[in-house]
Amino acid sequence: MHRGKRLTLLEIKIPDRQKARIRRKSAKSTKGCLTAGRLTAEPLGLTCPVRRKFSNGTAFTLIELLVVISIIAILIAILIPVLGRARELGQRTVCLSNLRQLTLAWILYAEEHDGKIVLNRHHSPPPFMLMRSWRNEGWLGVALASASTMSRAELLQHGQKGDLWPWIKNLDIYRCPRGRPGHRVTYAIVAAANGSLVEGTYLLPLPRAGYEQYAPFGRRVGSTVLRLTRLTDIVSPGPSQRAVFMGTGQTPPREYDFHIEYLYPKWTEYSPPPIHHSDGVTLSMADGHAEYWKWKGRETVNMPRSISHYRYSPVNTTSERLNRDYEPQTGDWLYDLQRLQRATWGRLGY
Repeated sequence: MHRGKRLTLLEIKIPDRQKARIRRKSAKSTKGCLTAGRLTAEPLGLTCPVRRKFSNGTAFTLIELLVVISIIAILIAILIPVLGRARELGQRTVCLSNLRQLTLAWILYAEEHDGKIVLNRHHSPPPFMLMRSWRNEGWLGVALASASTMSRAELLQHGQKGDLWPWIKNLDIYRCPRGRPGHRVTYAIVAAANGSLVEGTYLLPLPRAGYEQYAPFGRRVGSTVLRLTRLTDIVSPGPSQRAVFMGTGQTPPREYDFHIEYLYPKWTEYSPPPIHHSDGVTLSMADGHAEYWKWKGRETVNMPRSISHYRYSPVNTTSERLNRDYEPQTGDWLYDLQRLQRATWGRLGY
């Protein structure tokens, strides 16, 4: 060894007695350091590198843990909206399937009744017919349209479930997965399909002996029949462009189907545009197919929703009762209204 030269590594011969003393004093810190009678040491003293032993493997530093947590948080932030959209898409698919099956039952009913369309009413005679002349129950019966607390088994045993029940005997088909809780039926038939009387869409026949009032028939404008009472009325536009069922998200009230004006460019207060599917609506056409429409106007989506009639709660409520109609003030709002009016009545009346 040369004096003055810095040694980076010393290998020192240690007697057996001194070696045993070192083992006793620093058994934990020097464990594994002695090899074949030799001890590695730093230049400034006889030290041995300490080997840390962890029972659960290698430890992480605080920075590493924070990085891992941040990555997990970012992944969750990305996945939650994706999973929400996937869930909505699945529910929308079920809703469209329900609409197709309801419309198929609507068509089969008409084919078995000489082309006459099922009455678009709930378990009560329409105002334009006498009780003695009214025979049909309507497409919904008391069991489905009422807000009773009957169990599922009691519903199935009930005798008044509507004129479409012979074709649709599954209660789940009458309800959209995104429907309002507690509502057994979340679909409505548009007024033009043998529903309520809307100004400018119908004509009353001449009175006959023994009857005071009669079911009106649809007014014809060119080749378009506005109010449909028979399948043969659907000529222009064709069945693929005439709406039948609409997803409303709640049970329609007894007094009203889905009402939309024919003569005026306005939404009615008691039939606002449904928005229960990602700011859009599901509806079916008379040929049996179903569609999803995304509302184009933000005003259509943000339009105030009023309290629903006849013991049912609305999908969207406001703090005050609104007794008014809404005339579109923007092009997109008007586009949404006229698109639905054309699908309902076959044309615009203004």
